[in-house]
Formats: sequence, C-alpha cells, structure tokens
Amino acid sequence: MNQIILISISGPDKPGLTAAITKILAEYHVNILDIGQAVIHDTLSLGFLVELPREAESAPVVKDVLFCAHKLGVNMNFTPITEEDYDHWVQAQGKNRYLITMLAPKITAEHISAVSAVVARFQLNIDKITRLSGRIPLGVLKENSKACVEFSVRGLPDNVQKFRTELLQITDSLGMDIAFQEENVFYRHRRLVVFDMDSTLIQEEVIDELAKEAGVGEQVAAITEAAMRGEIQFDESLKQRVSTLKGMDEAVLEKVASRLRLTEGAETLIRTLRKLGFKTAILSGGFSYFGHHLQDLLGIDYVHANKLEIINGKLTGQVVGPIVNGQRKADLLKTIAMQENIRPEQVIAVGDGANDLPMLSEAGLGIAFRAKPVVRKTAKQAISTLGLDSILYLIGFHDRDQAAVKKKG
Repeated sequence: MNQIILISISGPDKPGLTAAITKILAEYHVNILDIGQAVIHDTLSLGFLVELPREAESAPVVKDVLFCAHKLGVNMNFTPITEEDYDHWVQAQGKNRYLITMLAPKITAEHISAVSAVVARFQLNIDKITRLSGRIPLGVLKENSKACVEFSVRGLPDNVQKFRTELLQITDSLGMDIAFQEENVFYRHRRLVVFDMDSTLIQEEVIDELAKEAGVGEQVAAITEAAMRGEIQFDESLKQRVSTLKGMDEAVLEKVASRLRLTEGAETLIRTLRKLGFKTAILSGGFSYFGHHLQDLLGIDYVHANKLEIINGKLTGQVVGPIVNGQRKADLLKTIAMQENIRPEQVIAVGDGANDLPMLSEAGLGIAFRAKPVVRKTAKQAISTLGLDSILYLIGFHDRDQAAVKKKG
C-alpha cells in the first residue's frame, strides 16, 4: 500500500521554491492530494499532502526533496497520515463553511483570542486566517485607520443564535465589529447594494435639519428618535414631522442639501462599487429631493424616497404618493433586483433604523450601520467602528484589490 505523507516546509520565502520542490515530486510521479501556502512577513509556510510509493521505494524521493530543501535554506518535516485519517478528512469536505470577519481600527491579540475562544467553544475548526486590510505601519495610528482579519471556519454551531450573541458580546466589550456569514457562491458575487440615506449615506437626519430651519428642531428630533427606535409607527411619525414644515419656502431645501455631509467611506465605497459593475440604490424614508442630490453627487442608479408636496414654492406639510416605510423598502429591494435579474442572495442592504429591518432581512447580506441598539441586535451583521467602505471587506475585498480598482479607474 502506498504511503500518505504531509510534507511541511517553512523558512524564508523566495522565488522558485515551489517550482524546485514540485519538480522533484514530478520526476517521481508523486500524486499531490492537497496543497496550501501562506506567507507572513516574508516567512513561508508551505504544505503538500502527497501519496508516495511503498516505504521501501520512497527513500529516493524523500532524500532528493530533503537535499533540495537544504540547498534552499528551508526547514522540512514529514508526517505520516493513516488511511483512516485521510478518509475522515475527505468525508469532511461537505461540511458547512462560514466566514468570521473582524473589523476595528486596529486588530489586537485580545480580539483574536476572544473570537477564537468562541469558535473553539462551539466546536468549529479554523481552516484559514487572512488579513484583508493593508500592512500596518508602526507608531501612532493614522486617522480613520482600519484593520480586518477574516477566519474561514468549518462546521455548524449547535445553536447559531447563541453563537451570534456571544460574538456580539465581544464587540460590545472590545470595541470591534464581527460579521458571521455563510461562505457560499454568493459571498463574492453580490451585484446590488441598497442604502438607507439619513444617518447612513449621510451623517444627518434631513427632517431634523429642515425642522431646525422651521424653528421646531427639538420637537421633530424627539419624534425622529422614537421612530428610529421603533417606538412610533413610521408612517404616523413621518406625517407628524412633515406637518411641522407647512409654509416653508422651497429654497430652504437647497440650503439644507448644500450642508449635508457624506458618511465616512461613502464616496470610496460607491465609487468602487460602480467600477466593479454593481448597481446601487437609495431606499429612504427621507425625501426624494435629497436622494436625487446624492444621486447626482455619487452616481447612484436608483432613488426611491418620500416626495414633499410643494405648491407655489411652499411646502404644504404633506407628502405625495405612497409612503416609503419599512415594508415598501423591502418591496422596492425585490423589485429592483427583479428588474436587474439579480437574486436576493446577491443583494446587500445597509441601514440604521427600525424601518430598515425588513429590507435588511430581505437581502442576502443585511448590514446595520452605526445602528440603533434594537436594529444592531436584530440584524445579522453590524458595523459601528469603521466607515462605509469597510463593507468591501464583507464581500472578500483586500485593500490591494481596492487600490488596483482605483488605479485602473
């Protein structure tokens, strides 16, 4: 019977090393069953799982490979694998795979220790660890610094909700974000991203800004906060707030639009998505005037929001047409996806308020961004520590990928 051997190689990374080793294996017609490589700080870790001839016949290949490793200045170990262990490994290939993505201005050993402890407690195996963010310089962190490490894990937690809850507890205590999603064919093939507008794409709640101009800022802000927390039905809260704007001059809309601030990372994210061929949409319980302002600024494909009624240059205190509430956002998401021939699993939805939950649950990847507590606990994914462009990490993008897209654009 042939032997199954794990060949483990470590040492300084250098060009031609893999070619030199595999050339020898090829000369002896060795069957490679598995292969993997990682390089950390120019130090190589390379492994081959191979099928060698019977022990009496394998000595020449082992001798030649060892001599090659010596010439290359790397270490090499041989570990025998039993046929039983190999069969067990083959049978495990159909198990569920998940991605755990850690996001923070800086990833520390404490972060990784905490996450890996939860993974171990739920009997998941870490197959691969990848740094998606760029290399971190020494010294004081730059403003808006971001770090991302991704675990690829195998298995299925016996209680997925409890697993998510424990990860969320880590985020609260250590000041980081953790995403947990299935590693499937749709992970790297998203095609549509839909955004809430107020407090998501922009930093402000537009209705509050309009209310300040009307002199009813505190009254409207209180209603807005209650609505976003889910304490007041959205339709009723919108009517109450818009009614306070009755008689406002239409010119105030332009004044408010001119001072709106994009959320950190919004411009980078949407520019990158456009270059990659994604479709983008604003689905907002805010107002279409400001949605179209952002559409012109950022190149958004679709805008659906509430239309303020204006007669003779004055706001009437009412909206025209159906209200864009939580359910309508979810319906619009499905409609746009259908128009673009995109599966729901290929849609990303991003929002911060209770009225965003229906569309977050409808999307393949729903992200609560700097969200209210009730939304953050309900949504499957949440980002609070980094900007909107960190969403690219959740679809598998490295910083080097983003740099390449920017350069080609």
